[in-house]
Amino acid sequence: MAQAKTLTTSELEQVLRYISTRKYAERNRAMLLMGFWAGLRVKEIAQLRMGDVLNEDGTIRSEIRLSADQTKGNDGRTIFLPAKLKEELAVYLKTRHARMPEIPLFHTSNRLGFTPNTLCQHFFWLYKRAGIAGASSHSGRRNFITSLANKGVSVRILASLAGHKNIAVTQKYIDVNDDMKRAAVELVA
Repeated sequence: MAQAKTLTTSELEQVLRYISTRKYAERNRAMLLMGFWAGLRVKEIAQLRMGDVLNEDGTIRSEIRLSADQTKGNDGRTIFLPAKLKEELAVYLKTRHARMPEIPLFHTSNRLGFTPNTLCQHFFWLYKRAGIAGASSHSGRRNFITSLANKGVSVRILASLAGHKNIAVTQKYIDVNDDMKRAAVELVA
C-alpha cells in the first residue's frame, strides 16, 4: 500500500486557504494541524475530549495524556503541544460553548464526536476539494515526522513522539527528498 503524501509548505497553505472559506473553518483547521504540528493519528484526534486538552481553569494544556483506548496499541502516550498549536486550539475553542470534560473536543455538524472512520473521510474530502492529490488522514503525521527528521531530530525522539515502539517503523515515515539530500552533502567539511 502506498504511503500518505507529505505536503509541501505551499500545499499545506493551499489546504488551509480552502478550509478558511468553508463552514467550521476553525474546527477543521485545528483538527488538521493536530496531525501536522503534534503528530496525532486520526483515531487520536477523533478520540480527544475537552478534558484531555483543557485544564480545570479552562487554559490549554501543554501536554495531552492519551489513554491506551485513545491510541493505537495497548499503551497510552503523551502529546506535546507546540505554542502555535495551542494558539490554533484557542481560536477554535472560542467557537465552542460547552466545555464539559467528557464531551468530544471536535464534533460533527450534529454535535456528535467524529469516529476515526468519519474523520478519515472528512480529511480525504478536505484534501480532494482543496486540489491536493494523494493526501490522506495520515499525511499530517508523516509531515510531522519528516519535518522534524529534516531538522536533525534523533530518530529515537521521533519514535517516542510518534508513539512507536520500534524506530524502524518511524524511519518508514520519513520522506527523503532532494532538498534533504542537498542539505546533507553541504555538511561535509
